[in-house]
Amino acid sequence: MNKVTFIAIFLAALLVGFLGYQLFFRPQVKLPKGEPREEKIMIEEGKEQNILVTDGVKHSIPLNEIISGGPPKDGIPSVDNPKFMAVSEANGWLKDAEPGLAFSRGNTHRFYPYQILVWHEIVNDSIEGERILVTYCPLCLSGFVFDPVVKGERVEFGTSGKLWKSNLVMYDRKTDSLWSQILGEAIVGEMTGIKLKLLESDLLRYGDWKKKFPQGQVMSRDTGATRFYGSSPYGDYFSPVDFAIGLTGSRDARLSPEAFIFGIVINEKAKAYLVDAVKSKGEVEDDFQGVKIILRHDKELDVVRMFKKTPDGREERINPFSAFWFSWSAVHPATDLYK
Repeated sequence: MNKVTFIAIFLAALLVGFLGYQLFFRPQVKLPKGEPREEKIMIEEGKEQNILVTDGVKHSIPLNEIISGGPPKDGIPSVDNPKFMAVSEANGWLKDAEPGLAFSRGNTHRFYPYQILVWHEIVNDSIEGERILVTYCPLCLSGFVFDPVVKGERVEFGTSGKLWKSNLVMYDRKTDSLWSQILGEAIVGEMTGIKLKLLESDLLRYGDWKKKFPQGQVMSRDTGATRFYGSSPYGDYFSPVDFAIGLTGSRDARLSPEAFIFGIVINEKAKAYLVDAVKSKGEVEDDFQGVKIILRHDKELDVVRMFKKTPDGREERINPFSAFWFSWSAVHPATDLYK
């Protein structure tokens, strides 16, 4: 190798290193460093909440618990106004066993493959004339669909590049407030304490979904970004050594970290239900915080759904948070558990 070639390779390596640093490790959303004080703040009409304030910035969790996830703000690009295709076309690249989020509204049924969401984490979509926010945190296997209404206004969301309890931290593009996906709530900024409405969705395998909805719509891999769809950017993350980025302290050993649960919060009390335990029984009835809870396994779609019984005996569907146990128990350390 001659000297010119060596210098060229060396400079190229420096450039790659610099660009990699800028993309994955440069400073992100700056958080205040002062001492917090507690204030009672009106977060919604008629609703007050104790909120921490540091250097004029509102927050509901200790700021030192929010860490960098690697990429900067919007380094993991959201998909805004996604494209969709017919099942017959998606069959060419999407295997029946692949998971994804299923969402229906009216006569429109959509499937958001995890092989796409793992690279984007947030989809700002419209369905039947209404905006929806599709979210997925690969580190926690938590996929939720929210109604993106913030104080009466529909807003878009993006990825902040930060994690809390190993979970996706989003930001809204109106106020730049930070939002926890697993709480569905703003945790830093102007909107702190505001919650998003969780909408009905299911984690399904593509093959099961398309049997139920053969005329459904599948999110396209034509996202405007170049990504290796069908592969994972997280490599061996799911090995025991790598599990739970950014979590400190002891873990709740009542279940294995990767056990998949449904979680609900009623009257500020949390409870988790081991999904495999519900599947093995077919149906589980519970009474939690005075609410009669029913979990039922739909064998056709191989999905568990949650309901509550109303005083007149009707069943109303509940939209639980679903995630790995390590994530739920880190956020709700006093959680009850059905296993």
